[in-house]
Amino acid sequence: MASELTYRGGGASPVAGAGAGAEGYSAKPSKPLAWLPRAARYAAAEHRPVFALAGMLIAAAVICIASPSAPSSSAAAAAVSSYSSSGITNNPLARFSVEPAARHRELAGARHFVGGKVPLGLKRKALRVLVTGGAGFVGSHLVDRLLERGDSVIVVDNLFTGRKDNVVHHFANPNFEMIRHDVVEPILLEVDQIYHLACPASPVHYKYNPVKTIKTNVVGTLNMLGLAKRIGAKFLLTSTSEVYGDPLQHPQVETYWGNVNPIGVRSCYDEGKRTAETLTMDYHRGANLEVRIARIFNTYGPRMCIDDGRVVSNFVAQALRKEPLTVYGDGKQTRSFQYVSDLVEGLMKLMEGDHVGPFNLGNPGEFTMLELAKVVQDTIDPNARIEFRQNTQDDPHKRKPDISRAKELLGWEPKIPLREGLPLMVTDFRKRIFGDQDSTATTGNQQG
Repeated sequence: MASELTYRGGGASPVAGAGAGAEGYSAKPSKPLAWLPRAARYAAAEHRPVFALAGMLIAAAVICIASPSAPSSSAAAAAVSSYSSSGITNNPLARFSVEPAARHRELAGARHFVGGKVPLGLKRKALRVLVTGGAGFVGSHLVDRLLERGDSVIVVDNLFTGRKDNVVHHFANPNFEMIRHDVVEPILLEVDQIYHLACPASPVHYKYNPVKTIKTNVVGTLNMLGLAKRIGAKFLLTSTSEVYGDPLQHPQVETYWGNVNPIGVRSCYDEGKRTAETLTMDYHRGANLEVRIARIFNTYGPRMCIDDGRVVSNFVAQALRKEPLTVYGDGKQTRSFQYVSDLVEGLMKLMEGDHVGPFNLGNPGEFTMLELAKVVQDTIDPNARIEFRQNTQDDPHKRKPDISRAKELLGWEPKIPLREGLPLMVTDFRKRIFGDQDSTATTGNQQG
């Protein structure tokens, strides 16, 4: 009976005389380099050592070519030698000590300095600036100036009173960004400065939703102050002359506390801004936040909302439409009017200055409502008639800023008188009211 065992050895079969065909068995051929491990035999068979050696040679050549040049190494060695000769290395612990900052800069300069120094102050560092309410009337003009000087600007606006048209000319600018967002909700951004303008500023708009108005002033300001604290940004609050209420002092100075009705129809704005000032100063004192406060008086110019209820925009729009100029009360109440570019200049000077404020920013030139109506008649339509209506509640009788502090500490005062600034506003309103009609023809119709 034949054996069922199969021989697995590497040599000849132990069965003598057994032919290859006797049992159908042929001897397994011997392996070369059988004494090496299996992995080594596989690498040798595939010529892998040759490729590995070639790779190492190429890497060595690249390192030699890219290595620092001898002169720079010599310069560093010379600097270190000079450092050693100063006697500091006599200390046995010198090799473990930290180099003085000046010596560290010297050695670093020896290794890395190339070319001449750039003189200090040659170019101002560009800032990253957040403007809340930046699509509004004042905010959009501020954005123009900030971008003009080379800053990067982020606008945050919910477009309640702001308009995309006010900033659309910046959409192609890589330094401009706009986010549609309500400041009542928190937002996380990285900026150097925050101009906080977000809040409806005209009676028509802030009376429309008084609870929303005061939330914007209080919660919105809290959110922006919290952001400024978190990222270490400088914060500017645009407050208002309305914090003086119906003033008993004339003209108004910053130390005057005001005469405000806390439960009136205007208090959502008046008291809201007063609370915003309180929050700003509490963050300044309690969190050491760098803040600025501006109290803005009546401002006019291009991009104002046409029907926002403010007296200048009302008169201009009514005169252009051939409607009567509506004067509330007897028309003897006074206001002070500054052109928007003057205000923007004041805001930027305040932000860049060293004083917290508050600062009155306004034009001390005082006009009664009847005098303003006469200027509008002279500018647009001499035949425009005046219509008297009952005055609104809590309307201030007198409003005139004392800007002595702004003159002294900021070097700021308005430059554009009403009779020069008003025609610029009229041109903008005419285009927006009459569209693409020819301005010259329109002017002739209004004057005729």
